[in-house]
Amino acid sequence: MTTSTHSSPPSRGRSRPDSDEGSVLSTLNEDGSRRWLKPRPSPGRWLNRRRALGWFLIALFTVLPHIRVGGKPFVLLDLSTRHFTILGHTFLPTDTLLLALLLLASFISIFLFTALLGRVWCGWACPQTVYLELVFRPIERFFDGSPGRPKSTLIQKSPLAKPLKFIAFFLVACFLAHTFLAYFVPTDQLRHWMTRSPFEHPSSFIVMALVTGLMLFDFAFFREQTCLVACPYGRMQSTLLDRNSIIVSYDPARGEPRGKGKTVSLPLADAPAAHGDCVDCGLCVATCPTGIDIRNGLQMECVHCTQCIDACDAVMSKLGRATGLIRYASQNEIEGSKRRFLRPRTVIYSILITLLATAFTTVLLNAPVANVQVLRARGAVYTEIRPGVIANQVQVKIINRLDHHAQFSISLDASTGANATPETNPVPLEPSAMQSVPVLLTAPASAFTRGKLPVVITVTGPEGKPISRTYVMAGPGNTIRPSSAAAPTPPTPPKDTP
Repeated sequence: MTTSTHSSPPSRGRSRPDSDEGSVLSTLNEDGSRRWLKPRPSPGRWLNRRRALGWFLIALFTVLPHIRVGGKPFVLLDLSTRHFTILGHTFLPTDTLLLALLLLASFISIFLFTALLGRVWCGWACPQTVYLELVFRPIERFFDGSPGRPKSTLIQKSPLAKPLKFIAFFLVACFLAHTFLAYFVPTDQLRHWMTRSPFEHPSSFIVMALVTGLMLFDFAFFREQTCLVACPYGRMQSTLLDRNSIIVSYDPARGEPRGKGKTVSLPLADAPAAHGDCVDCGLCVATCPTGIDIRNGLQMECVHCTQCIDACDAVMSKLGRATGLIRYASQNEIEGSKRRFLRPRTVIYSILITLLATAFTTVLLNAPVANVQVLRARGAVYTEIRPGVIANQVQVKIINRLDHHAQFSISLDASTGANATPETNPVPLEPSAMQSVPVLLTAPASAFTRGKLPVVITVTGPEGKPISRTYVMAGPGNTIRPSSAAAPTPPTPPKDTP
């Protein structure tokens, strides 16, 4: 498997004159300058499918933050409050286990889909590819004309074509920036940002302007470099793919040696000069959005957009030959072997995803109605409020995990002789709200053993499910010594002399 263009095998046919064989990146010229790519669109069945899916995803990306599930956003990653709402369920910072299980299952799912279908995410669903190929490049072709063809419309011939193109880019970048921010800022708050004067919210306006500038830089300038340089997914594919993964593949047994002869037949031992089906037209390279030659094998830059398939199928159809010279296939299939769907890595990935999904569901369904912590308050470790009665001051921290307003009552197990006096009881809390309640714990001095008395503090929610936390009260009998010096040894009394 080839992971970069410089390690590709040499072609047996003539190469494209402006090809960069031996280069590190397909977007670099021999002198190190950037080679600007303007891929030629290739109509076909795969492009029609990608367009249908792409426009559906654009609509989905736009409306998803505005969808409500049970009064909550479908997706909202609110970094300011550290509340992460996914599928209508809010995860709090204390949900470390749930978030870890969810992220781990997501990563392994990517491994599984890559092992089965290659880089299908990159070419079909990644927002970078969807917006670049279906929005920004069509806008560019509208103002600049199609690659390799003369400018035909009045607007393409006008000197205002370039300024108008960047104005259109800017307007689309503004829309994308606000759509992106809607995943991290509540939509009602984002609406205030958009409708109020920038002088009323300068910090949020700077955030909006910065995100818009990054969107414009990415899609107007950086473009395919995001996939080739910034995104690590292409470099990971050498470990995520195997010879049974479905990828965009060129069939060299059928296509080589390349040539433009009218009489075409597969290479035979007694006819070494016969041509393969590949006529070396170069359309698969001209239509590639990352500028690679798919005939050089699997490469890091290939995002599996299938444009080369449509371009090659169109040429084969015009020449009266079978399509599929470039097609979706595994490396084993290209070499004549059978592709195996079930193999160790796919089985292991599936088992791990099932286990993680089961653990996530179990933890989620058994999650308490509230998060409760009991913390020692500042000040003296304990006080004697009256003779024989010891008091400890604590803070009971309660976070409401329910989707509605609720009241929580604080109580103490009285079997130890201790009592609890909360400052507020019951405690009213809005959804996902947190409150620390000062609680005074009292107990008779005779109940302490070596200065300790374990007590059980219980917080009961509206559903009647108690949440208990054990707290060790401090009392008489504790000897607190400085950690930096040992306790002084008492002097030995003098012996009585007769």
